[in-house]
Amino acid sequence: MNIDHIVVRYGELALKGKNRSHFEKLLLANIRKVLKPFPGVTAKRIQGRIIVHLHGADETPIQEALKNVFGIYSFSLAMQVENDVDAIKEGALFFIEKLHPNVKTFKVSARRANKGFPVQSQQLNHLIGGHILRSLDGSIKVDVHHPELELSIDVRDAGTYITGGAIEAAKGLPVGASGKVLHMLSGGIDSPVAAHMLMGRGAQIEMLHFHSPPYTNERAKQKVLDLTKELTKYGTSIKVHLVPFTEIQTHIHKEVPSNYEMTIMRRMMLRIADAFAKNNGNLAISNGESLGQVASQTLQSMNTINEVTTLPVIRPLIAIDKETTIAYAKRIGTYETSILPYEDCCTIFLPTDSKTKPKREGALKFEQYVEIEKKCEDALNRVETVHINAFEGSSSVESLF
Repeated sequence: MNIDHIVVRYGELALKGKNRSHFEKLLLANIRKVLKPFPGVTAKRIQGRIIVHLHGADETPIQEALKNVFGIYSFSLAMQVENDVDAIKEGALFFIEKLHPNVKTFKVSARRANKGFPVQSQQLNHLIGGHILRSLDGSIKVDVHHPELELSIDVRDAGTYITGGAIEAAKGLPVGASGKVLHMLSGGIDSPVAAHMLMGRGAQIEMLHFHSPPYTNERAKQKVLDLTKELTKYGTSIKVHLVPFTEIQTHIHKEVPSNYEMTIMRRMMLRIADAFAKNNGNLAISNGESLGQVASQTLQSMNTINEVTTLPVIRPLIAIDKETTIAYAKRIGTYETSILPYEDCCTIFLPTDSKTKPKREGALKFEQYVEIEKKCEDALNRVETVHINAFEGSSSVESLF
């Protein structure tokens, strides 16, 4: 006998009715992605569960990988035995002795997904519980209300799975279940956290990053790629689209009064994001903005900037304070990379007198001095794309347009 399986459970997927099968397939595909570094380990769907077969592999790193996969509610180490009462009794006893030798109280919870199994669930509870009590000779007791260990017996067509205890995972929806979103990734603390939140609601994230060489260097670009790589461990590969922004930024700095410079720059970024998203099949744009955090993130400013796009602009952090965001970034592993001191394009030419309530009329007035269509088209023609996978190096860079 050996404990060589992991039973994966999912919560919200069970509520999705006719779409459940589609979501299960997405989740299975994402699980298989995080299992790639473990040769021989397999995963398959069995009657409303996903079963990972370890084939002798060490379960510890695999459990750590599964914790991060959105769509997984919880999972448990399991052993598989034949659909035979004696085999189940011996398997349950072995499971307790092997994994939980020090527990003092337990209960058995049997479930028959295989209705052809001849013993009913309640009777199976008594048979297994009695066998454990007799075998362990008084060192353990049954407590049906507050047991230290709940031993689950899941009888299915392929066999019976015995588990005890559960490890919580990322919950949410599997990445890809809610469509594609183009996320504006700056390299700071906020935008990776916002991306992670959206992934947890099933969004397939693609990153759009503006860089301004030589004012921003290669280390700043690598920082963005490293942040993206950190996010891929949550069950997906991610594309990073790199937009050259130097010419636009220097042009705005030269032609626009400093108090409107940030507003015009953000409007240009959003125009480019809008055009790129529509060409690329993204259903929305997202960013890491939080209400009132900086001059460009007041309601008046957001309203003036937003008017250049017809796509939804999703702001997961809109009502989240900075301390909460920092704690979140530390939890998901992006904080240390985010605080590396490499400037992004939003910090160069940073005016000290930015309007906190820029007016639409003012933005339109100063945009007369900016070659909007030409500059946007030129930037879009020079976008480069990098594919990031959690367990492989970055792929070759490609031009998207």
